[in-house]
Amino acid sequence: MTDFDYDLFIIGAGSGGVRAARMASTYGAKVAICESYKVGGTCVVRGCIPKKLFVYASHVAEDFESAKGYGWSGDAPTFDWRTLLANKDAEIERLNGLYKQTLSNNNVDLYEKRGVLVDAHTIDLEGETITADKIMIATGGWPSTPDIPGIEHVISSNEAFHLESLPKSVIIVGGGYIAVEFAGIFNGLGVETTQLYRRDMILRGFDEDIRQTVQKEMFKKGVDIRVNTDVASIEKTDDGLVATLNDGSTLTADVIMYATGRVPATGNMGLEALGVAMRDNGAIIVDENFRTSVDNIFSLGDCTDRLQLTPVAIAEAMAFTATQFNNTPTPMDYEDVATAVFSQPPVGTVGLTEEEARSQYGDVDIYESDFRPLFHTLGGSEERTMMKLIVDKASDRVVGAHMVGLDAGEIIQGVGIALKCKATKAQFDATMAIHPTSAEEFVTMRDPVS
Repeated sequence: MTDFDYDLFIIGAGSGGVRAARMASTYGAKVAICESYKVGGTCVVRGCIPKKLFVYASHVAEDFESAKGYGWSGDAPTFDWRTLLANKDAEIERLNGLYKQTLSNNNVDLYEKRGVLVDAHTIDLEGETITADKIMIATGGWPSTPDIPGIEHVISSNEAFHLESLPKSVIIVGGGYIAVEFAGIFNGLGVETTQLYRRDMILRGFDEDIRQTVQKEMFKKGVDIRVNTDVASIEKTDDGLVATLNDGSTLTADVIMYATGRVPATGNMGLEALGVAMRDNGAIIVDENFRTSVDNIFSLGDCTDRLQLTPVAIAEAMAFTATQFNNTPTPMDYEDVATAVFSQPPVGTVGLTEEEARSQYGDVDIYESDFRPLFHTLGGSEERTMMKLIVDKASDRVVGAHMVGLDAGEIIQGVGIALKCKATKAQFDATMAIHPTSAEEFVTMRDPVS
């Protein structure tokens, strides 16, 4: 025990913060956590969970069309936006309650207030002062928008979950996974959707074949993707929001949503005054044990701007608490982290892109498969699935696996285990296929492409 109120105080009750609080308490520490909004953080409140629910909702119309090929008939279902919002909100409240219960069950004190650092061991909670031996910053990230005329008229993904009515038209600015996912959501719900991206192809940083396939399939579904295009200014008129583009042309829509990146939510917390080192974008700089430049202050999750993924923040919390409170030094492993993009069709990916693999290993073999899934043969959709394996020729180890198509996220999770175990292409080949599935393609691709 220490002379402080708590052994560990955590600012930010998102996925990483809550896991760190629970585990540190399990190891015997006296722990408290503060949160100024809902417990659960970006993922539960305004990210992964509500977004995935919206993706499900937006796919129903397409599923109904597919059902006709399987003998189902009848009037097309009607959609009510406010019902979706109400049901989504109820689920978020349920999860918020579960997170609070988890903290309570693990003897973690929750302060539903904003925390600001007074000194290296003191936190101000809207007038109440708390002290702690160790402090963890886990405040996550926040959407960022450019400084252009009229930017005050736009929304971000935060507000997209709370629109009072479903717009008839929307412009989405950005080419990353959030922009791509919301383009699919709005388009699937019948909204005239235009996506603008200032570079030549969406999903920068992903494998090139993934990018090309997703962009092509989104076009086929009706999303108007305009690359090499950016917004110069926005004006609010009686007809809606008018975006003037960089070529001088204009577009009008009911809603303009920006998904042009997220920045660490570290401002106005007292970090600068304490000398906590940060990068220009506000990301907190930490060492391999999540320690900042101030010895007893730590940070993890999106506010450190490494891999902005919920499971990564949770794993970081597990490593941090084992190291600090269980006398078990635990390094964090960021290699071969599997992830998914819930675009339409979805993406699953793990390991290196082809470009990265060629740079790192030189001589690689590429295996690809492109096909129309069995479900669509009667369903009528022309949507295709693309799968790809990247193999280091010298060792035969599979160093990258990528997929676009139905259930990509579900399928790539298992493939991620194989890559983590450093499986070889020969071991993939020796694995018996499950037929008929799309997943079997990962173990039946025999001939590398030229």
